Amino acid sequence: MSEPVSISTGIAQRYARAVFELALEGKSIKAVEADLAVLEAALGDSTDLRALISSPLVTREQQRLAVAALAAKMKLGDIMTNALGLKAEKRRLYLLPQFIAELRRLLAEHKGEITAEVTAAKALTKAQKDKLAKALKAAAGKDVNIDLAVDESLIGGLVIKLGSRMIDTSIRSRLNALQNAMKEVG
Repeated sequence: MSEPVSISTGIAQRYARAVFELALEGKSIKAVEADLAVLEAALGDSTDLRALISSPLVTREQQRLAVAALAAKMKLGDIMTNALGLKAEKRRLYLLPQFIAELRRLLAEHKGEITAEVTAAKALTKAQKDKLAKALKAAAGKDVNIDLAVDESLIGGLVIKLGSRMIDTSIRSRLNALQNAMKEVG
């Protein structure tokens, strides 16, 4: 687990690309997408799973057995089960969050979608998310999935990352800009 972040990201991208290509070849994109949703939910909900994938104290064999049992319990397909088994065998389960993000990106790209990372001061309603997705679709020219996070320190407004573009309409950033302007005057 001592690999630099860029190397780890590259490895996770290769695993995700391989799984995506196998799914494409086997015409099982929907099944892999469903498996990915189950796996992502499990990773978000279970501290034990997060400990399993990140602990250096868990042996390779213990990880392999645990992943096989989890895959069976979650009813994951062969492609995802084999990918998890290979990661456990190579002691690379710690890459699971990056793998999930990259595989999500590949699947969205395949469907002609793009994901916008939106940070809001408070949770958005369904109507607000739909309106935002529609506006972002007009700007991007593709269907937009919204990955929403809440950060109350924004005070109000949104921070949107869409591809390489970033739009910051938060009150926090406006106050910081005002503060910087005041320092220059004084």
